[in-house]
Amino acid sequence: MGVGMRPETGVLTRRFFAALGALGCCLLVSGCGGTNAQPATPAELDALRAAATSAPVLAAGEKINIVVYGEASLTGNYLIDPSGYVSLPLAGTVKAAGLTPEQLERNLEKQFGSKYLTNPKITVEVAEFRPFYILGEVEKPGAYPYAGGLNVLSAVAIAGGSTYRANTSYVLIQHLGEDQMREYQLSQPVPILPGDIIQVPRRYF
Repeated sequence: MGVGMRPETGVLTRRFFAALGALGCCLLVSGCGGTNAQPATPAELDALRAAATSAPVLAAGEKINIVVYGEASLTGNYLIDPSGYVSLPLAGTVKAAGLTPEQLERNLEKQFGSKYLTNPKITVEVAEFRPFYILGEVEKPGAYPYAGGLNVLSAVAIAGGSTYRANTSYVLIQHLGEDQMREYQLSQPVPILPGDIIQVPRRYF
């Protein structure tokens, strides 16, 4: 069975501590109870909810399971590399990041069917999403495996719950591919996505 490379633990660790260092400044700035993050607009919140319930878009660092029916040597788990590609037997290097699993299925069927297989049937599923990161006023800050259906409250619970200093009104979230955080009110459920960085701020009063 063809099996792709496993994610490098060291890479995830360095990524987490880089995020931690960047967000440390944010924590210092918020010492008087303020924040530079802009509140998420209703349209942004609607877009976040839609993304959380729609077909996932594949991203670098995720592991996908590719099943080529009748071809055990081609079936297996493959890692999407930092440039967004997967390396497959026969097909070579194929773009995966930015596509849904269904789109990648169609591309692979064309790739294999044009040269190697007759009417191939292929399915693609995410075997391992990018982790989410949670910082700030939680008992166990760190990186955690992502699973569908997670929201901010369940993410906080996974991280051991909030501390007594935690602000219970809002959180800050930076989504994959964005360069800044947004403020999300906790008066209603806030879904999270793979690769999200969540900061639970401290309350000051």
